[in-house]
Amino acid sequence: MRLHRLAVTAFGPFGTTQEIDFDALSSAGLFLLHGPTGAGKTSVLDAVCFALYGAVPGARQTPGATLRSDHAPTGTSTEVTLELTVGERRLEITRRPAQQRPKLRGTGFTTEKAQTWLREYDPEAGTWQGLSRSHQEIGEEITQLLGMSRDQFCQVVLLPQGDFARFLRADAEARGKLLGRLFDTRRFAAVEDRLAELRRAAEHQVREGDERLLALAHRMAQAAGASAAWGAAIEERPGEPGLAEAVQTRAALARSEAREALDIAGLRLAAAEQRQAAAREALEAARELADRQTRHAEALRRREELTARRPQRDEWQATLDRSLKADRVAPALGLREDAERAHRTAGADRDRARAVLPPDLAEAGADQLSALERRLREELGGLESARRAEQRSAGIAAERAALEREARADEDFLQDAASWLAGWEPHRAGLRQRVEAAQEATARAEHLAGRLEPARRRLAAARRRDGLAEDLAAARDRLSGARERRNAAHESWLDIKSRRLQGIAAELAAALEPGAPCQVCGSATHPAPARATADHVDRAAEDSAYAAYTHTDEARTAAETAVAATTEAWEAARKEALEGTAQDAEPTVAELGRVVDELGREHAEAHALAAQTHAAREALARAEREYEERVAAQRAAETRVAARTSRREALEQQQAALEAELALTRGESGSVAAHATLLERRIALLTEAAEAVRAAEATARGLKEADDRLAGAAFRAGFDTPAEAAAALLDEPTRRGLQQRVDAWQAEAAAVADRLAEPATAAAAALPPADPAAAETAHTAAERALREAAAALAAVRDRGTELDRLSRQADAEVRRLGPLREEYERVARLAGLTAGTSADNERKMRLESYVLAARLEQVAAAATARLQRMSSGRYTLVHSDARSGGRRAGLGLHVVDAWTGNERDTSTLSGGETFFASLALALGLADVVTDEAGGVRLDTLFIDEGFGSLDDQTLDEVLDVLDSLRERDRSVGIVSHVGDLRRRIPVQLEVVKARDGSAVRLRAGGDALGG
Repeated sequence: MRLHRLAVTAFGPFGTTQEIDFDALSSAGLFLLHGPTGAGKTSVLDAVCFALYGAVPGARQTPGATLRSDHAPTGTSTEVTLELTVGERRLEITRRPAQQRPKLRGTGFTTEKAQTWLREYDPEAGTWQGLSRSHQEIGEEITQLLGMSRDQFCQVVLLPQGDFARFLRADAEARGKLLGRLFDTRRFAAVEDRLAELRRAAEHQVREGDERLLALAHRMAQAAGASAAWGAAIEERPGEPGLAEAVQTRAALARSEAREALDIAGLRLAAAEQRQAAAREALEAARELADRQTRHAEALRRREELTARRPQRDEWQATLDRSLKADRVAPALGLREDAERAHRTAGADRDRARAVLPPDLAEAGADQLSALERRLREELGGLESARRAEQRSAGIAAERAALEREARADEDFLQDAASWLAGWEPHRAGLRQRVEAAQEATARAEHLAGRLEPARRRLAAARRRDGLAEDLAAARDRLSGARERRNAAHESWLDIKSRRLQGIAAELAAALEPGAPCQVCGSATHPAPARATADHVDRAAEDSAYAAYTHTDEARTAAETAVAATTEAWEAARKEALEGTAQDAEPTVAELGRVVDELGREHAEAHALAAQTHAAREALARAEREYEERVAAQRAAETRVAARTSRREALEQQQAALEAELALTRGESGSVAAHATLLERRIALLTEAAEAVRAAEATARGLKEADDRLAGAAFRAGFDTPAEAAAALLDEPTRRGLQQRVDAWQAEAAAVADRLAEPATAAAAALPPADPAAAETAHTAAERALREAAAALAAVRDRGTELDRLSRQADAEVRRLGPLREEYERVARLAGLTAGTSADNERKMRLESYVLAARLEQVAAAATARLQRMSSGRYTLVHSDARSGGRRAGLGLHVVDAWTGNERDTSTLSGGETFFASLALALGLADVVTDEAGGVRLDTLFIDEGFGSLDDQTLDEVLDVLDSLRERDRSVGIVSHVGDLRRRIPVQLEVVKARDGSAVRLRAGGDALGG
């Protein structure tokens, strides 16, 4: 990697654009970067790092820090551009950090996002080609090309001597952190963590399996009960090797004991079953004997009861026999009752029909009533023609009434039509005048609307103009005050900064400690530190003054932006208020308001009248249609009146003839229909009365015949009178009840006889009384013993099944845990070995420390080649893996003194010795890290400070070593303010500081080449 050009703008102490030509600096191979303290020497290196990685070195990447220069004018963007060659590719990187800039619209500031550009030079075309603008893509591309991270780059290319001096004095832990960051040994630490994680996981699995085994053993002991000989607690704990064997032994003992218990319980159950069967047979025999004896006694008792009830049974049988004889008379009795019922009903109907007849017909017979009925029917038939004449007369009367109503309606309509038509012409003229007025108003409203809207805009603009005029005056006053406050704060800050720079040496001297290297020259001795004067100010006062200046400058910028925006808005409002006016003077808000009010009133009136145009046209059209309809209706009404007169006269003649004819037919009734209704009612009464008389005569004859038949049937059945036969009759439920009683007595008598005739029952009656209760007690005891034996067998069988299942689970768990336990032991050995805790790791070195020790050994070997040259062959750096106290071994670093032959720790080196030892270490580390990164050639290196602690001879030797780097076509930049180096190194890059920011100057042999 070779740097060609660096351009910085508004970055760090550089307020303006500064450009550095590294090709000119690198031509001599060795160049000096110098300048006063605080001028910005380190900021040049920060800019290189920022261009490559988008961030400054980690030590200066503090939270809240900004890369923007305090000297940069507002509107100038902070930017860094670096041109370099990496792997035969010439690239240009431009970066802008996130920063504040003035808003494009309005006042105040806004945050502009970070931006990055990457371009590559095409030698064939002679132009730059854009590659990317993505932060992520550019970062990945640069990291891949350089082959190192930002931390590695800062250690390898920007060699900070202070860091390596601390590295020489640091303990193994601190060295491990730095080397791990440079060589990225996180993967080895990840291996340690992964192995530890695997060990914990495997240990957890083994412990879980052992806990499951202990739980199974406990469950087997619970299932076996307290009587088990093997039920004592297991002494082994989870994780101990003998646990599995102990659990397996218990499982085997449990299975054997369960089988023996099952055999004993089976024998006990068989004996209980035999005793229960014998008891059951004895109980059944006792119950059967008791039952037979009870049945024999019950049969004797029932026979005595049947004998006592025999007279009642005979009475029931006689009653049933008489009812059977009476059944032969029942039909005749039914017929006689039906005839008597019919005769009573017919007589009542006859009396009721005669009651509504005239008195002279109360005793008339059926023939007389029928003859009178026929005569009235003949009279009713002659009324049909009179009924039709009456209906026709009623129809004519209705038609005449309708004609009268129509005549009155037409007369009213003709009068209304004549009145309306008389005022038609004036009404039509008024409607036409209304339409014309509305049309004129429409045109006037459109014209006024075109004038009203511009007038309203001018009025609003005039109001804005007057308001903005007041705002502009106030904004100008605020701007004047902001400028005065900003100038005063600026002068105060410059004065305080100047006073602090004059006493900066005393401020640096205050931080010196005896034996500690100076931050400026690196020397551990401080013969004459500077002293602070009475008017010296510290950094806090300068920061406070600068913060006040920055605040007032931002307020001044905001005030200027506000004045410009207000002026622009006022001019726009003033121009809009003058649009369309011919007068030279600006119109006032009051004048424009009166114009808008007058135009608005006229427009509203015209618009309201114009809105009636459609309604006026519709009213005229409706009136014309109504006129035509009324004229047509008037003509139709006149035609109907003429036709109605002739029709009315013809109807009057027809109705007079019909009324004369009907007067002869109605008689005393009001109408033919009423007379016909009267005849029909009389005919109906006569017909009903004749039928009722005939029915009564017929039922009397039927009753006499029924009495004769009933007397004959009773005699033939053996009864003296029909009444006696009727009394012997029984209804069906009563007869069925008597028959059931007789049948029940006979069935009971037969059953008792059969029971007493049974041989077994008779034999049982001769034996002593049975005792089933004693047999029941014996049987109950046998059954209880059987249930207890069966429950005991089931419990033993369940316990055996559970023990067998738990034993199989324990065997399976032991087999499953075998590979897990072996894996745990293997992983635990590896984890202990990589963590340095295993007995196999004699030096107690972690894996990451072991790898870093190998890298440190390489670095020490590479650094020794340069250290021997710098120290004239006296010192050699060697790696030591010996342990120090109780700490782990692996990252020790010693120096071998050839003059004494002793090997000692690097922390015992003096200030000058520490410098060239750390320089040699830094150069060696750069070589090793470069090889580790893939062999990317580093053609440009920077060494930061530390040369002030060297004497002249040592300084010459160190410069010779640095100058020898040119043999590999490298260029080395020394960052220092030591004056002697300016005489020894002719090519220099000077950083000059001033009130308006720092600047750079390139010098060769004392002559300035540019800046």
